[in-house]
Amino acid sequence: MTAHERTDVLVIGSGFGGAIPAYHLAAGGASVVVLERGPWLSADEFDHDFKFGSSSTRAFEFTMGEGMNVLGGNCVGGGSVVYFAAMPRAPRFVFERQGSLGRRMWPKSITREALDPWYDRVAQALPITQSTWDDVTYSGGVFAAACDHAGRTANPVAAAIDTDLCTNCNWMMSGCKFDAKRSLLLNYLPAAVDHGAQIRPLHEVQRIERSSEGAYLVHYTVVDPVDYRVQVDVGVIEAKIVVVAAGAAATPVILQRSEETLGAMPPAVGRYFSGNGERLNTAILNEDRVRDVLGLDRGDGLAYAANQIGRGPSAASWDRLDGSLPEFSRYSLEQLYFPPGFGTILAQAPDADGPSWFGPDKKEILRRWQSWLTIFIMSEDDNEGVFGPPPETGNADRISMQMLSRGNLRYEPTANTRHGWALADADIRDIMERDGLSRVLPWTNEVIGAYTVHPLASCRMGDDPETSALDDTNELRDHPGIFVTDGSAVPGALTVNPAFTIAAIAERAVPNIVRAAQARGVDVRYRGSLPPPARISRKAPVPLTGRDGQPVTVPSV
Repeated sequence: MTAHERTDVLVIGSGFGGAIPAYHLAAGGASVVVLERGPWLSADEFDHDFKFGSSSTRAFEFTMGEGMNVLGGNCVGGGSVVYFAAMPRAPRFVFERQGSLGRRMWPKSITREALDPWYDRVAQALPITQSTWDDVTYSGGVFAAACDHAGRTANPVAAAIDTDLCTNCNWMMSGCKFDAKRSLLLNYLPAAVDHGAQIRPLHEVQRIERSSEGAYLVHYTVVDPVDYRVQVDVGVIEAKIVVVAAGAAATPVILQRSEETLGAMPPAVGRYFSGNGERLNTAILNEDRVRDVLGLDRGDGLAYAANQIGRGPSAASWDRLDGSLPEFSRYSLEQLYFPPGFGTILAQAPDADGPSWFGPDKKEILRRWQSWLTIFIMSEDDNEGVFGPPPETGNADRISMQMLSRGNLRYEPTANTRHGWALADADIRDIMERDGLSRVLPWTNEVIGAYTVHPLASCRMGDDPETSALDDTNELRDHPGIFVTDGSAVPGALTVNPAFTIAAIAERAVPNIVRAAQARGVDVRYRGSLPPPARISRKAPVPLTGRDGQPVTVPSV
């Protein structure tokens, strides 16, 4: 028999979009259950390793689509556990973007000025600090020096990192073993638990349907902690309010699969997906030229040779974040670090005699991997992604036990998107190849297509019901009591790292969710408090019931 439970609020996903509403609703007196499809890991479980079963394979999900691939979090804390903690605010012009619609994409009620108070709340809660040049890593310093040499500007990137705890180990993508990265494991989630919220890992939501009492029934499966393809249990939870925050690659799929039992979805569900205009270039640095041209020396006769040392992005060039420039020509350039296994596969060898992404020339640049500098482009894409029919279960068909799946996303970059990439590629070459500093090539799209670590807009907000699935309160059109608060709600590419904006939108949505909950009979109020910081990441007991209604436990790997 399928377990059937009741709660006031059911939250799907525990990243920025899910953890923030979960905390506020629990603090306001509502009963809250959070379902997360991935495992619950804490600092002592984050591994400096890529072997199977490490935090790297357990906490990531790499979903391959047709023309677009998405790398995201798959764990309690979601993207906040595997992100690089760069937290800039979106430029003002972003909120006036029209894309190919010919009219404003964002709801008229949301501007940068209107969102700033919500940004401020997130900055205080995590907290986020503005880095100084003393905080910038070797890689960031080389990029900033190259920008200065080319007559450009560069800036330290604001980050949610405690630099007193950070060891510059550069394993941030596998979770932070030192709790220096201010993920949601250190603020909103423990505070939600302290207020009674239940967080249930390894619970994958499949669909939502209406109950006979006007509430919603959320159907889930429990997945095996080692082989995510294996279903070990099923259940249903009835809730008066549902917050969908499964991520831009999963939220539309859940809603699509729910259509048969929930009713017709707004036409924009699963359309207008954005990869945040992302693209990567690798500069193979000439160490002698770095020393002679930029005058850099980090001791022991080394100019740089430090690709592996640091903590992700620490410096960015924002010269092209100029609202007076035409759309699809604005972008940021950010120094970034991708660990071996990601960057080494797709980086191309400059001046290759034959294939550029494998062979003798590729082997030679791999030998020099410590002299790599990766430059990350975030530009204005054209929202060209579309989700096809959902798979039988999950958001994608799992190919391996962990980490790898194939989804139903189709993405073909338009001329507008390609124009922005071409401008940014040329800009990077102009900066990094001056006076022989390096040779630059973008990561290849020939092997797997485009890729993003910041998927957006697949269930977006807006004023036009035909082109936006949500109204300006984050409520799903024609489905009162269902809210979407993750990256899928962001209308389009932001030209900067989006985590801060996603979090601010989630904070902004909470009072609207509270009002909807009150109207549906939930005894809850919006207190407006912020979560106290936790000293270390920790896990709470996970109450689970099996098919017979008896308690079960989820083993660890």
